[in-house]
Amino acid sequence: MDPVSPRRRVSVRGRLRTYFLTGIIVAGPLAITIYITWWFITLIDGWVKPLVPASYLPDHYLPFSIPGLGLVIAFVAVTLLGFLTANLVGRSVIEFGEVLLARTPVISGLYKGLRQIFETLFSANGTSFRTVGLVEFPVKGTWSVVFLSAPAAADIQGALPQGSETGSGTGHEYVGVFLPCAPNPTTGFFFYLPRSEIIEVGISVDDAAKLVMSAGVIQPEDPQTRLQAMAAGLRAAQVGAATGAAAAPERQDA
Repeated sequence: MDPVSPRRRVSVRGRLRTYFLTGIIVAGPLAITIYITWWFITLIDGWVKPLVPASYLPDHYLPFSIPGLGLVIAFVAVTLLGFLTANLVGRSVIEFGEVLLARTPVISGLYKGLRQIFETLFSANGTSFRTVGLVEFPVKGTWSVVFLSAPAAADIQGALPQGSETGSGTGHEYVGVFLPCAPNPTTGFFFYLPRSEIIEVGISVDDAAKLVMSAGVIQPEDPQTRLQAMAAGLRAAQVGAATGAAAAPERQDA
């Protein structure tokens, strides 16, 4: 008989501590996700519902309020606006509205700036903030995660120092980068750097954001490692199925 290794006795206090930490790990992300989702739904409902006549809302006839109705209305309205904009009539109406905004002081500059930002961020063909890189910041020898924006405009490019790269006589190509702050990646620093000083990293923007928000605790998972783990699991399942199939005739013979 093989000797059985004695189990280490855990005190009641240690068990309670383990159970409490396990509960936090399970309930914490779930509670925060529910809170943020509920806050977003309530925010959109507060914006949209006052714009709809009360007689058209189910809340007017029911004894309770339906959460998320404003979000559904906003989604349908935005989708319908995009559909109308793609047509000739809708495009004409949008262009007429833009002409009126362009002639309005203060508002014209604000609208144009916001539209350029939204077109850059949400364009299907855009590449801004879709590439992750590393730069030496804040001191030499330390590396920070950045998101690559767009190359510098011609005026900015001409105003920046144009040092020669590798002695070829060609100047630096400056690229805008956004350096997010931990643990809130929506705040940070924006600056221009020569492309030669940026090391592009082959990870997704989502993985980079998780890396920043967790202060390096959540590391990006290598896709190759994921594929190898899936292949190993598949091979193990195939071996188990083959073993079971080979053992079945033996049991029948017995």
